[in-house]
Amino acid sequence: MVMVKAEIESKGPRKRWSWAVVGALMAILVAVAMSSRISPSLSLFGRTSTPCRCAKYSGIVEDCCCDYETVDRLNEEVLHPSLQELVRTAFFRYFKVKLWCDCPFWPDDGMCRLRDCSVCECPDSEFPEAFKPHYGLSQDDPICQEGKPQATVDRTIDSKAFRGWVETDNPWTTDDETDNTEMTYVNLQLNPERYTGYIGPSARRIWDAVYSENCPKYPSEESCQEEKIFYKLISGLHSSISIHIAADYLLDEARNLWGQNVSLMYDRVLQYPDRVGNLYFTFLFVLRAVTKAADYLEHAEYDTGNLTEDLKTQSSMRQLLFNPKLQAACPIPFDEAKLWKGQHGPDLKQKIQQQFRNISAMMDCVGCEKCRLWGKLQVLGLGTAMKILFSVDGPEQLDQTLQLQRNEVIALMNLLNRLSESVKCVREMGPSVEKIMEGQISSPNAPNSLWQRIWASIVETKVK
Repeated sequence: MVMVKAEIESKGPRKRWSWAVVGALMAILVAVAMSSRISPSLSLFGRTSTPCRCAKYSGIVEDCCCDYETVDRLNEEVLHPSLQELVRTAFFRYFKVKLWCDCPFWPDDGMCRLRDCSVCECPDSEFPEAFKPHYGLSQDDPICQEGKPQATVDRTIDSKAFRGWVETDNPWTTDDETDNTEMTYVNLQLNPERYTGYIGPSARRIWDAVYSENCPKYPSEESCQEEKIFYKLISGLHSSISIHIAADYLLDEARNLWGQNVSLMYDRVLQYPDRVGNLYFTFLFVLRAVTKAADYLEHAEYDTGNLTEDLKTQSSMRQLLFNPKLQAACPIPFDEAKLWKGQHGPDLKQKIQQQFRNISAMMDCVGCEKCRLWGKLQVLGLGTAMKILFSVDGPEQLDQTLQLQRNEVIALMNLLNRLSESVKCVREMGPSVEKIMEGQISSPNAPNSLWQRIWASIVETKVK
């Protein structure tokens, strides 16, 4: 009798605890059901895959003529889909580049030994005679790209050639387009801008030199408007590159698992509102250059030898340049007419032009081949935008007309696409990434899903 009584007494607390757990679960499930009707983004196992579209940035983008909301809407509805289609065409997916130059700033870096090994060369039959590079490296050369195979460039191309473009100088960049013996064509679609393993002192040295020697890292109140604009362009380009690296990151090298590194995206860009603002500014600056050159770009020869493909490219370009939504909502994204005023304007332009040429030359010092490829392309694209906005149609260039190289147009449109992708990524991922990271910072051990919170409360009830 005593044993039975003891057993009943021992079961009593367990029974009461079990009913408490069941009651708590039922209450929580009812709460979830009610809250899901109010907020569909909540689920029992955490957030759904629907991106948070909270608008953190609002108002006019500083030094521009459009607001953040308009930029996001135009990018989603017009610019991003049009640019994605355009850069996949035969004309815009091939870029001519010199990937094996000496670094003019620190020649003892040893990067000439790394220039071409581990790169998959395409057969001679795949490209025209004029495209064939006249160089070669021994198979005994050192391991390339600082030991990172994902940093190498895939040079597979086809036999399409380009004709009808004039080779002309760009005063903002250093690349010599006339030296075809050292140039090669690269298929950009086979070489996406992504994480390559290029980190450490070599990578930091590039950006440190860009900021410390060629533009003020933190523009002071005494800086003139043109210097602030120049800094914003470099910062915006830097932010865009960082976003692409974080958005396509090698998470697990052993399993070749790629995905989004939200921590890196937050640490490099999203936690700094000025960097996001500079990204939007650079996007609008380049967009202004494209719209200003609309007549030139509309009538350019997008000739690859494939008539159907070429007509599609020209049609896509016209649809982008003369889209009524773009013309109505943001006809002049950036007003370049307010710059270079006063008697010191020409000297200031020459100074900043030389600084950007230094940055252009610095791309030859990048120790990762794919990083060098995209660095050269995007710096050339930005230099082309400045050429369009600042080197023709001004009071000092009344007798000049716009002339662009084929490579400049390819770089310009691919840069605009890169910036468009970065803006889209910030718009769709930014708020949710910030909430995740700020939640981890404020409470590193906090449960990160509703189910985890439920289980934690059950365990806590049991402990009590």
